[in-house]
Amino acid sequence: MTSFDSSPTLNAWRALLALAVVFVMLATTGWTAVRHHKSDADPRAASLASWARGGIDGRELPDAGLAPASLARFFATLSASQREHLVDRYPLVVGNMNGAPLTLRYRANHRALAQASTAERSRTHDPKLSAVGRQTADRRWHRFGSLMGHGRQILAFDPAGSGRVAEVFGDLGRAKRVSVVVPGVDTTAMNFERTERKYTAPVGMATSLYAAERAASPGARTAVIAWADYTAPSGLGMDAVIGKPAMDGSQRLNSLVAGLPGGSKVSLFCHSYGSVVCGVAAPSLPPRVADIVAFGSPGMRVENAKQLKTGARVWATRDGDDWIQDVPYLEVGGLGHGADPVSPEFGARVVSAAGAVGHTGYFAPGTESLNNFAEIGVGSYRTVNCASGDGACRSGISGAEEV
Repeated sequence: MTSFDSSPTLNAWRALLALAVVFVMLATTGWTAVRHHKSDADPRAASLASWARGGIDGRELPDAGLAPASLARFFATLSASQREHLVDRYPLVVGNMNGAPLTLRYRANHRALAQASTAERSRTHDPKLSAVGRQTADRRWHRFGSLMGHGRQILAFDPAGSGRVAEVFGDLGRAKRVSVVVPGVDTTAMNFERTERKYTAPVGMATSLYAAERAASPGARTAVIAWADYTAPSGLGMDAVIGKPAMDGSQRLNSLVAGLPGGSKVSLFCHSYGSVVCGVAAPSLPPRVADIVAFGSPGMRVENAKQLKTGARVWATRDGDDWIQDVPYLEVGGLGHGADPVSPEFGARVVSAAGAVGHTGYFAPGTESLNNFAEIGVGSYRTVNCASGDGACRSGISGAEEV
């Protein structure tokens, strides 16, 4: 006879109660934020509509949603002047088009940033806006101006809503190893980079990892992408709980990887909710993805690493005082994100995060988490430090694949 305490009905109620606890925790631990800025229009949507009606010297323009390889073939047929014409006319399309030449994307996004900066500057004096609205416009004006700085390689930019941005560090066109930093909840254009607590923002994470990779393998041809080019959840809405932002983000992540130039190997470094994005993306990622690293993770929407259905090595880590460990790891009826990636049952390669502090301290210089990320990023697997203190996390990897 089954006792009442272990009945399926009671267990389901307990699970739902645990999820309710998760919501309360997220509301009080920095996962939520109010986004004040609401664009009066969506300039990229308008540009895409114009692109769909446009042409170049009598030729129709291809569907902007085509696979990166198809778009790359289209751009290969254009002259330099034709490419520049498209940058001038459709910067928000070309700048976000996986498959377009890198230098063209960088120029297009610089142009799109200049246009967005001009628009925000005019909003700072708009009497129809509230004081808060004008202050937000001022912050966006300054942020866009910063992103236009000399030498910055902006791979993607969309000013609509809270904004999406991706930036490259290193020579992406020549890189043999590419690391992609996938950030978590409440990532926006406004906090894409920070002066204070710099290593908690995507730019700080990426620059720290790039420096560590160069130190780990000075001769390696590497590049790092700070990829905030998906709309991260910002509140307690059901979309985040059922993983809708992760589903949308996974499609964008797959398109990014498919559109990277050359035959580079790719490592994904997936923080917090970013690990949910990587988990959803995993089954569709191309073989060039060699590693998926989940850290500070609430789960990857699977019960074990095998369910990710990927040929990539799956790594995980969590520091001892990361509050995420107190979130119940479960999934009930599509709610929640599944098992704990650092648990033995999950089956990931668990590496040390010694020295990291809190939920956002994994990229601080001097931490073992950063050192391990760098070794994975350059393919020097034999020097990765396992959380167990032995070589268990390196099992089955023969030597190094450093470039």
